[in-house]
Amino acid sequence: MPEPRYVARVALLPRLIERLAKLPPATHRVGRVERDVSIPMDDGAQLLADVYHPGGAEPAPSVLMRSPYGRRSFGGLFGEIHARRGFRLIVQSCRGTFGSGGSFRPQFDERDDGLATLRWIQAQSWFDGRLAMSGPSYLGYVQWAIASDASPPLTALCPHITMSSLAGHWYAGGSFSLDDAIGWTALVSGQERRFAGLDRLFGTTARRVARHIDGLPLLTLDERIVGRPVPFWRDFVSHASAQDPFWAPADHTRRVAGVRAPVAMVSGWYDIFLPLQVTDYRALASAGNPPWLVIGPWTHTSFPGMGEQLRDSLAWCAAHLRGDRSQLRADPVRLHVMGADEWRGFASWPPPGYAAEAWHLHGGGRLAREAPGVSEPDAYRYDPADPTPIAGGTLLSAAGGRRDQRATEARRDVLVYTSDALDRDVEVIGEVSAEIFVSSNSGHFDVFVRLCDVDERGRSTNVCDGIQRIEPGRGQQRTDAVLAVRVALWPTAQRFRKGHRIRVQVSSGAHPRFARNLGTGEPLATGTALRPSEQSIHHAPGRASAILLPLRSL
Repeated sequence: MPEPRYVARVALLPRLIERLAKLPPATHRVGRVERDVSIPMDDGAQLLADVYHPGGAEPAPSVLMRSPYGRRSFGGLFGEIHARRGFRLIVQSCRGTFGSGGSFRPQFDERDDGLATLRWIQAQSWFDGRLAMSGPSYLGYVQWAIASDASPPLTALCPHITMSSLAGHWYAGGSFSLDDAIGWTALVSGQERRFAGLDRLFGTTARRVARHIDGLPLLTLDERIVGRPVPFWRDFVSHASAQDPFWAPADHTRRVAGVRAPVAMVSGWYDIFLPLQVTDYRALASAGNPPWLVIGPWTHTSFPGMGEQLRDSLAWCAAHLRGDRSQLRADPVRLHVMGADEWRGFASWPPPGYAAEAWHLHGGGRLAREAPGVSEPDAYRYDPADPTPIAGGTLLSAAGGRRDQRATEARRDVLVYTSDALDRDVEVIGEVSAEIFVSSNSGHFDVFVRLCDVDERGRSTNVCDGIQRIEPGRGQQRTDAVLAVRVALWPTAQRFRKGHRIRVQVSSGAHPRFARNLGTGEPLATGTALRPSEQSIHHAPGRASAILLPLRSL
């Protein structure tokens, strides 16, 4: 029987989650729960785990979750849900968190510690050779760290809303994901304090982040928000490039193609890791191991997205650990098409039948399929002392997702290009990019591009976006001092309905999602000087700025 305190504390919550997430009926009772099991690492550190055994005498397949976010509330919830469906769940606290020995160095110890944990599992009397890993975000990253070399071999993987290289997100487009990075730093640094749950409930930390996020230099932002230096935050801002050799030991992108276990992925169109996750999808598919993929209209922390992750994980583990494929859907790729508000199945990502088509920027704020004629460029002034703000989008915080863009579009430092009202539905599914021809009086500036859907009433909402940081030597230099800047936007699936308009924003900032470009070329960690810049966006023959939409007309 479960421990009495376990029943009193969390027994009701898993039942509620099971109902809200529409999980299949339970088949088992919860059996023995082992607390604070010590697992030795190669360097002598002891990492703690809780093990939830399903009731019954028959052998049970095992599922491993390795988490930096604690074992009690997290494991208590998912431990019971898994045990009630016949899986043994091992929930381990990552090094340096919640009683596990050593220091928490995000990303850097997960490969060695994960492999050591697998060896420990293999030696247990209850292990029958069937083992999966599961979990979202950081719990997905730790799967990529070991999956290609796991011994015993992993039977299945469920890495959701995640990526194989966190540095690829921190420094997207050569910029820095400031709001996500400092928000996560504050969360992890304070999560073991007494009353941390109340802090999250009432948003105390989020308000403190918002109050200080404009402060410079970024190196000491941790002291102003957390109250002390945080070593991994100092690493984030001091090694400010995904190509910095510092990040090489934590980059597992090269391992993804070597994974042979079947993989199920869930993500969201507004998830912070989506471009990196579909890159991992393509690596597996190219290596002959195409994953199953679900992408919904969700942010990173959306509850409906979490429910989908849980349902898919249980179905995937049932199929590959027990041979029960009854809960698997027919199509390996399932996408929610926004605008149409419908789910659709496909054989692969990106779906076939959608071809990239250029929609060009024109003078007078027009967006159209035809190439532009001769016209003067549009200009704006970007001031880092009053940085262009972000409204919605792919944020870790609750401010992410789909938001009204009209206040942002009214700013003088945002250019807006809008199509005529559509005479038929236009459907965009796949990877979106833009080529922007720009000149500037500065060698240091950003190009931020956002795709929006404008309804019949004029309300503009964000669909997807991306950024590219420019510095001397970056960008395709032309002889006339105009740069051709390629901007990768988030993938999307959006139906622009008849009567709606397609809109493109062009600006030089999205603060605080991306750290503002100070305009000086100073290092990210220590820069404090602010220098405004003036950008000109070109739309003329030979300088035809455009957004490239993977679409088919309906």
